[in-house]
Amino acid sequence: MEPTTILLGTAFVVCAYMAWNIGANDVANAMGTSVGSGALTLRRAIIVAAVFEFTGAVFFGSHVTETIRKGVLDFGDAGFTEELSQKLMYGFMAALLAAAIWLTIATRFGMPVSTTHSIVGGVIGMGLYIQPSSVNWDKVIEIVLSWVASPLLGGILAFVSFFVIKRLIFNSEDPFSQTKKLAPILALPTFFVLGLAFQFKALKGFYSNLDNAGYINKETWLPAKEGTTFNPFADGAWIPINSLAVALAIGMLASFILWGVLRRYQFKEEGMEGVERVFIWLQIITACYVAFAHGANDVANAIGPMAAIYDIATSSTGILSDGDVGVPLFLLLIGGIGITVGVATWGYKVMDTIGKKITHITPSRGFAAEFGAATTVLIFSMPFLAVPISTTHTLVGAVVGVGLAGGAGAVDFRVFGKIAASWVASLPISAAGAVLFVILFAGSPINVAIVTLSAIAITLAIVMRPDKEQESKDVLTGTPYETLDSTPFDMFYEHAKAVEKTVEHMLTAVTVASQGKDASKHITATIAAELDADNIKTDLRNRVGTGVRVAIGRDTFLHMLSRQDRIADYAQNVAEQISFRELMVDDKARENLKAMAEAVHLTVQKYSETVDQLNFLTQSGFAPKQKVVLNDLIMQVNLLEHGADERESIAAAYVFSEGDDKPLAAMHMYRILQRLDDVANAAEKAANAFLPMINK
Repeated sequence: MEPTTILLGTAFVVCAYMAWNIGANDVANAMGTSVGSGALTLRRAIIVAAVFEFTGAVFFGSHVTETIRKGVLDFGDAGFTEELSQKLMYGFMAALLAAAIWLTIATRFGMPVSTTHSIVGGVIGMGLYIQPSSVNWDKVIEIVLSWVASPLLGGILAFVSFFVIKRLIFNSEDPFSQTKKLAPILALPTFFVLGLAFQFKALKGFYSNLDNAGYINKETWLPAKEGTTFNPFADGAWIPINSLAVALAIGMLASFILWGVLRRYQFKEEGMEGVERVFIWLQIITACYVAFAHGANDVANAIGPMAAIYDIATSSTGILSDGDVGVPLFLLLIGGIGITVGVATWGYKVMDTIGKKITHITPSRGFAAEFGAATTVLIFSMPFLAVPISTTHTLVGAVVGVGLAGGAGAVDFRVFGKIAASWVASLPISAAGAVLFVILFAGSPINVAIVTLSAIAITLAIVMRPDKEQESKDVLTGTPYETLDSTPFDMFYEHAKAVEKTVEHMLTAVTVASQGKDASKHITATIAAELDADNIKTDLRNRVGTGVRVAIGRDTFLHMLSRQDRIADYAQNVAEQISFRELMVDDKARENLKAMAEAVHLTVQKYSETVDQLNFLTQSGFAPKQKVVLNDLIMQVNLLEHGADERESIAAAYVFSEGDDKPLAAMHMYRILQRLDDVANAAEKAANAFLPMINK
C-alpha cells in the first residue's frame, strides 16, 4: 500500500474521531440547557442536534478553511517550502489526534471544554516543536483572556435577560397573561440578534461560496475585516445595512408570528406552567439555531487540519497552499456524520453537567442563557474585536449568570471550578500531546498509522470501561439517559403527589373502618403508596447527593424532602394502627374520627398547593410577587392544621368521656387520633420549611 494512502486513510479516521468528540462535547453542551430545563427530552434534543448540525455542516459549511486555525501560527511571507509543508502535515495530524483524545477524556467526566481551543492548543504545540518562532503569542494571549472575558459577558447578559423576565413577567399579578402580552415584544430583539448571528456565523461559508461564484459581494453582507466605521451604509461597515435589514425583518416576522400563535393557541396550562410553555417554544428555536450555526461554523475544527493534510498529501509538489485551502464535500460529510453520531452516543454526559449540575435550569432561564451566549458570541466575532472566544465558555458563563439571579447559593461553584480548570488545561494538554505524537510519528506514514490507531484504541478502552464506584462519586459524572428528563423539582413535585396519594388511601381506610367495614384493602393500598413515595425520595436523594444542582441549595432541598416524606410515614402509621383491632364501637366516636381524617386530608391538599407554588417561585428567580403567594399558602396550611387540632380535641374529649367501660378500645381510638394529628403536623412543618425561600 502506498505511504500516502496509509497516511490519508489514518487521517480520515482521526478526522471522524475528532468530529465524534465535537458532537459528544461541543454540541452536547449547546443542547444541555434545553434538556436540563425540560424544553426538550434527551431523545428529541439528539434528533434536533443531529438534523440541524448535519444540515449546517454539509450544506452550509465553508468549502474553504484556514490552514492555521485562529491565526496562532505565522510562518512569514516567504511561503511554505516542501520540507516545512511535510513537517506541518505530520504536525496537523498530531494536533488533531491530541485534541481529539483530550476531548474524549473531558467528555468522560462530563466537562464541557472548547473544541476550538483544544485544536488550537494542538496547533500551538506542533508549531513550537517545528518552528518555535512561528507561534503568534499575541493571539495566544487573546485566547487566554477570552477564558475570563467571554464567560463574564455571557453571564452578565444572561443575568440581565432573566432579570428583565423576572421583573416584567414573574413579578406581575398574572404572569401567564403578562407573558402572552410581552413574549412577542421580547421575541423582536431576540430574533434580531439571532438573525445577525445566523448571517455572520452560520452563513459565513454560504456567503463566501456565493461570492466566489460571482452572485453577490459578501462585503455588503458580512462585516468587513478591515472596516473602520459603524455607519451601516458606508463601504467597509462593521455591520452592513443588508444584514441589519434582514435581521430586523426576521425579528419582526418572528414577533408577529408569535403574537398570532399566542392569540389562537389553547393552552392546557395556566399560571407559571403556561409561562414556561411559551419560553419552551423560544428556547427550542434558539437551540435549533445553535445547532445549525455550530454545524456550519465549527465543523472546521475537525476538517480544517484534515483539509490541510489532504492538500499537502495530494499536491503534486507536496507543498501546502498559502492562505485558505479547499474542502471537498466528502470531508464535510465526514464532519457532519461524526458530529451527529457523537451527540447521539455520548452527548448525555456533558448535557447533564450543563443542564443539571451547575444550577437549576427552567425554560425561561435556559432561554435567557442561550440568548446571552448568542449575543456574546456575536459581539466578540465582530472585526472591531475579533477575539477568538469559545461558545462553550460563553454558554457556561451564561448558565452561571442565570443561576446567580436566584442567589449565589443557587450555583454549584465546585462544579464550575472544575469546568474552569478544564478550560485552562485544554491548551497545554493538547499542546503537549501534539508534541509527543509528532515525535512518535517520526515522519513515517507507518508510524502514524500504528501510533494513531493504538492511541485511539487505548483511550477508548480506558474511558469506556465501566466503573460504577467512580460513577457514584464523581461530581461531574454523567447520568443515564432515562433520568435526564426530570429536574429535581419535577421529582420533588412527583414525591409530593405520591405523599398526597398515600394520605388519600389513608382517608379511605379510616372512612371504611368508621363504617364498620373491612378496610384491609385500603390499608394495603396506603402502605404501597408510601413505598412508592419512599422510592421516589431515595432516587431523588441519590441524584441531588451526586451533583444535580437545585436553585435553593442542596442541604435546604434535602431538609424539605425529609419533612415532606414524614407526611407519608405518619399516614402509613395511621393505616397500620387501624389494622391492629376493631375501632371503638360508638357511632359518634367514629364520626369524629372520620371528620378528623378529612380535616387532615384538607391540610395535606393545601400543602400540595404550596409545593406547586414553590416550584413556580424557583422558576421565577424568587420574584417578590410569587413569595407573597407562597407565604399566603403556608399560612393557610397552618390554619388548616389548627382546624385539625380542634377536631382532634373534640374527638379525644368524647373518647375519654364515653370510653370508661371500654378502655382498650378508647385508647386504640386515641392513638389513631394522635397519629392523624402527626400527619397534619408533618404537613404544617413541611410547609414551614419553605419559609426560608420567602426570606431569600
